[in-house]
Amino acid sequence: MFFRVLRWIGISLLAGLMLLIGSSCTMLGLNYASLDIYNKPVASPPIDVSALISDPAERERLKGLLQETLYGAWPEGMPVSFSDWRVIVPDYLEGRGTLEEMDITIGAGDGARTFQLVGAFPHIATAVPVVISQTFGTNCATFPEQPVTSMDGDPCAVHDYGPIVSFIVSAVFGEYIAEAPVELYFDAGFAYASFHASDFVPDDADEAGPAIAALGGSPNPGSTLMAWAYAFSAAVTAMEGDARIDNDHVAVLGHSRHGKAALLAAAWDNRIDTVIAHQSGFAGAALSRSPSGERLDRMVKSYPHWLAPTAEKYAANPETLPFDQHHLLALIAPRPLFLGNARRDVWSDPNSSYRAALAASEVWKGYGETGLKDDITHFDPKADIAYFLRPGGHSVVDDDIEAFLAFLTAHLGQPRQLPNTVSAP
Repeated sequence: MFFRVLRWIGISLLAGLMLLIGSSCTMLGLNYASLDIYNKPVASPPIDVSALISDPAERERLKGLLQETLYGAWPEGMPVSFSDWRVIVPDYLEGRGTLEEMDITIGAGDGARTFQLVGAFPHIATAVPVVISQTFGTNCATFPEQPVTSMDGDPCAVHDYGPIVSFIVSAVFGEYIAEAPVELYFDAGFAYASFHASDFVPDDADEAGPAIAALGGSPNPGSTLMAWAYAFSAAVTAMEGDARIDNDHVAVLGHSRHGKAALLAAAWDNRIDTVIAHQSGFAGAALSRSPSGERLDRMVKSYPHWLAPTAEKYAANPETLPFDQHHLLALIAPRPLFLGNARRDVWSDPNSSYRAALAASEVWKGYGETGLKDDITHFDPKADIAYFLRPGGHSVVDDDIEAFLAFLTAHLGQPRQLPNTVSAP
């Protein structure tokens, strides 16, 4: 009995420590993102809306600037191959669909890397839209207790994290930071597919560089974010020949660092029809020139592998960048774009993300679309740029999934009704 009590005391202390670390890492505390956008600098430099819309050379020039400064090369033409789908659960979700898996290989020669894409397909007679997501947890965590392939190559037998760590991770980062609510996507009429981005290129400063350098492309990805973005594109390639998928309704979804990758993938791959970038922060939707939140210089120091080596040149003085993140968002226009945010997630700088979206919205308007609603607290899932701000911190929770589905069904299916405002604390 005594040792059992000591064990639970130890577990409680560990849980408290991880909660504290998680809170510190995401700058939760008692901080709230400002809702005041009009007393802050507008996004600069301005976008040449007319040139970006009418001149393909301007679009290529802008993509070149992104590659030369922060992100490194997009690996144009890097080989992508994939296996056939393997049905691993024929009666998934009590017979509502199938759970399947395929191998995707990116690169050439001995350095090519393979990862597993897991797909959930509803039993629907017609082709359906698909949501392709990158996940933080392995496929075992995303599809717990399902026989998908684990990192060691064997079928998963148990939840990837184990019950205690799973509870702690969910408490800090939300129930859906890894596990996918596939039944909700089925309810809305979507197929769902995802992969663990680190199975392709590890999210590790020591391992990422050698993995990228060995891929055998010409060129290789210029950074880990570009590699993950290209993995999104490879997943689109792998799925576009499937008769069960509506190729005109392909959405990509990413949270945090994978939200950054989703934005980059859509900027380079026009086959992506709809983008959900949730709490993408710096090098994502947040303005590099903003002094709030994580900031570019902190990111380069903490996660040097995410960006190209050239990013260090601009990190200390982002005003010297020839663009800012509203230009990245503009490259996605006029396709629907969802930007998720949270009031306590000041690390991701929701305020400057809104100002970036506000500046980029002029490009959507130039295409004849309505663009962004002029209110940081107003969520309109039908908007071409749907800005979502909820209470809470850096996580993926029920409210986020509801908002994702509202946005997806508004643009790809039947809209859902949600409250459209968030109250100040």
